[in-house]
Amino acid sequence: MTPKEKYDLITKDLQEVVGEDELKEILTKRNLKVYLGAAPTGKPHFGHFIPMMKLADFLKAGCEVKFLLADLHAYLDNMKSNWELLEKRTKFYEVVIKGMLEVVGAPLDKLEFVRGTEFQLTERYNLDVYKLSALVTTKDTQKAGAEVVKQVASPLMSGLLYPILQSLDEEHLEVDAQFGGVDQRKIFMFARENLPKIGYKKRIHLMSPLIPGLGKSGKMSSSEPSSKIDFDDTEKQLKKKINKAYCEDGNLETGLLPLCKYLLFRDLEEFIIDRPEEYGGTIKFETYEELEKAFEEKKLSSIDLKAGVIKYLEKYAKPMRDLLDKHKELIKEAYSN
Repeated sequence: MTPKEKYDLITKDLQEVVGEDELKEILTKRNLKVYLGAAPTGKPHFGHFIPMMKLADFLKAGCEVKFLLADLHAYLDNMKSNWELLEKRTKFYEVVIKGMLEVVGAPLDKLEFVRGTEFQLTERYNLDVYKLSALVTTKDTQKAGAEVVKQVASPLMSGLLYPILQSLDEEHLEVDAQFGGVDQRKIFMFARENLPKIGYKKRIHLMSPLIPGLGKSGKMSSSEPSSKIDFDDTEKQLKKKINKAYCEDGNLETGLLPLCKYLLFRDLEEFIIDRPEEYGGTIKFETYEELEKAFEEKKLSSIDLKAGVIKYLEKYAKPMRDLLDKHKELIKEAYSN
């Protein structure tokens, strides 16, 4: 690929890129080094396929990708995972992440998994934590983590450390860029502002949109069972959840359309919905934009949209269901409480 082709693939479907000039400059010289982190807390679900599609793009663009299994972060975020479960959940996350990437056809030769505890407990890293802690206020760190760290009336020190560690990860993982959802933006800006204060360069930040849940508002979340599609949902459960999803004819505010845009249409030449002749017969869409326009103009009903989503989601659901079936014991150990 040319640097321009790599840039276009890396930035495709992102909501925001901070550091575009640096990204373009790096790509004229070499491949980008980028990382994404995930704290092994709740069970991964279909919402996680969206960042995996972007990781697949990065890997296809020749990027060196580090996936941070942020075990220490999981503990710091209001102890969402205790020490006893962290090891099992971290193993489970690695299994599921690899599975998702294989389902979307990503090349894995330039993917590396790194656990936070492999480098976040070193002397150099901890010295950097103290250096940054001496330069920022509790107000700074609470504001930075507002969209990511669980907010409580009396914040724990662990939650206040979270943005400091995530910022330092960029330096200690030796990457050019960090990728995450747009909900990470405040932490990203915290890193850009504060890393130079201790002699480290600003990194590039690549942000993807958040995928709404199946209800009227909010994102797909592990803490809200009705908002998400789980990988261990049966075909019957998947159909039930999609059919009950909030979706009104002509109203674009539904979590089903982003699923189509950022997942289903990424790997389809045609989106075909089979309808009885009395309801207009089979309808085909070659692009997401065509589908969205037809739905907005009420030429495609919510019932038919749901039928199409169910049809194509099963392509991703079945291999993940099969994968989890092979790791029942690990799941049981990881989520026993």
